[in-house]
Amino acid sequence: MRGEGRIFQRGTRWWIAYYAPKEGRSVEMREPGGRTDKEARKKLKHRLNEVANHTTGLRHFQGPRQERLTVEDLLHALEREYDIHGRKSLPQLRSHLRHIRRFFSMDRALSVTTDRLRDYIAARQRDGAAPASINRGLEGLQRAFALAVEGGLLSFAPRVPSLQERNARQGFFERADFEAIMGRLGDADLRDFCEWLYRTGMRPGEIRSLEWPTLDRETWTLRLHAKDAKTGYGRVIPIEGELRALMERRLKARRLDCRLIFHRSGKPVRDFRKVWKRACKEAGQQGKIPYDCRRTAVRNMVRAGVDPAVAMKISGHRTRNIFDRYNIISETDLRDALAKTDAYVASLPGISNVVPLRQEAIGR
Repeated sequence: MRGEGRIFQRGTRWWIAYYAPKEGRSVEMREPGGRTDKEARKKLKHRLNEVANHTTGLRHFQGPRQERLTVEDLLHALEREYDIHGRKSLPQLRSHLRHIRRFFSMDRALSVTTDRLRDYIAARQRDGAAPASINRGLEGLQRAFALAVEGGLLSFAPRVPSLQERNARQGFFERADFEAIMGRLGDADLRDFCEWLYRTGMRPGEIRSLEWPTLDRETWTLRLHAKDAKTGYGRVIPIEGELRALMERRLKARRLDCRLIFHRSGKPVRDFRKVWKRACKEAGQQGKIPYDCRRTAVRNMVRAGVDPAVAMKISGHRTRNIFDRYNIISETDLRDALAKTDAYVASLPGISNVVPLRQEAIGR
């Protein structure tokens, strides 16, 4: 009957035919149904159910095209999305997706279930991967599925599990420790770069992107353009106090063949882990990383009484949750808190003002 589709045989293969929505019209679709009459009827029933769901508005009709989609197709579309929007985290995304690609290879997208994702997590754990590394890859895959659903390529996405992360870094600098490392960095350009990071809390990538046209010497302000900010929102950094002296040093080191404010002999500041590790070892501060300066800047601003909303404008944090994670409490802070508590308790009256009733009075 009309609307029930049909099955027919071509050679040794069975085919199915049915009407389905395509570009706003109802057109006949034909596709292989299997090797037997029973397989063909089962597949036809499944397709008719999909058409019915589309008609009632429950789910868009996808048909055979979603069954041909592979995980690699989804990941490629995700990377293209990042590239179109100019996201600077594209290299990190590709790094996180490397293990996803290796595990799922050319798997069909519809074959990726929650249980299959748990198998991936177990495999990564056996390789010794940290929960954060595993989660970053899964987040990329989850976003790839979400884009496919939004674009009408898939009708649904699997539930992506995640692991609890307890490996947030707790590093920060005390002033003497930072100065000890700076005294052992032989490169003056690197010292300026690290000190700017220590005092402003700006992201290292944002500092690397600063160019001389962003500096207004009349108002002594520095403007970070939205295209150079990780969050996509520009901001203005006032240059006062030690930052002013630091910027004066950079002006003296300015080169006509380099637009960058922070450079190393006219070249962009790239990876300097070897130099940093050597300076830390000589200063007895092994294990410290440059990014600890960012956490320290946030902590110092809060300690100094700067309003968190203002501090976030300088450091570039968009959410209070991440900002609060950076406001790390040190052992000295805890000791000061206990000392203040002891002082308060000591100031309390040691003698009660309540006069107890005499026994004779109670008996009456």
